[in-house]
Amino acid sequence: MDQVAVPVSVDQSTHAITLTINKIPYELHVRPWVTLLDAIREYVGLTGTKKGCDHGQCGACTVLVNGKRINACLTLAVMKNGAEITTIEGVAESGVLHPLQQAFIDQDAFQCGYCTPGQICSAIGMISEGRAKTREDIQELMSGNLCRCGAYPNIVAAVQQVNQTL
Repeated sequence: MDQVAVPVSVDQSTHAITLTINKIPYELHVRPWVTLLDAIREYVGLTGTKKGCDHGQCGACTVLVNGKRINACLTLAVMKNGAEITTIEGVAESGVLHPLQQAFIDQDAFQCGYCTPGQICSAIGMISEGRAKTREDIQELMSGNLCRCGAYPNIVAAVQQVNQTL
C-alpha cells in the first residue's frame, strides 16, 4: 500500500502574552513566531528600537529585559511573557534624559543615529553588569553593537563619562 503524504497544518493561533514595556503593561495576542522586536515595533508601536540586520549581528535591536540586554530580533515574544522590557523610549524619566543619553550628546557619540537606541540600551545593561572598567573592556563588551558611521571612539567616551560618575 502506498503511503500518502498528509499536509502538515500550520498552527495559525495566537498566544496571549503580557509584556510590561517602559512600565506600561500590554496584553498582546501574537503568533508563536513573532519576535520581541516585531511585538515592540508593530504591536505596541514603539519604533525607537531599530531593526537592523534581523540576525542578531548588529545590535540595533538591543533592549533591556528584566534589566539584562538582549537582541530583540533573536527572541520570540512568547518567551518573554510577563517580562519587564525597557526600550530607548523608556530610559528617560520625567522628561530628564538618562545620563547615557546626555553623555551621547556631550561626546557627540552619534552621526546618523540609527544604532544609537541599541547602543544606549546596551551600554545601560553593560554598566549595570559592572564589568566595564577600562576603555578596552567597553570596546569588547560593546562589540555586539555596530555603528556604520564609525562613532566608536565617541561612544566609548560617552560610556566612560557615565562610568566616572558611578
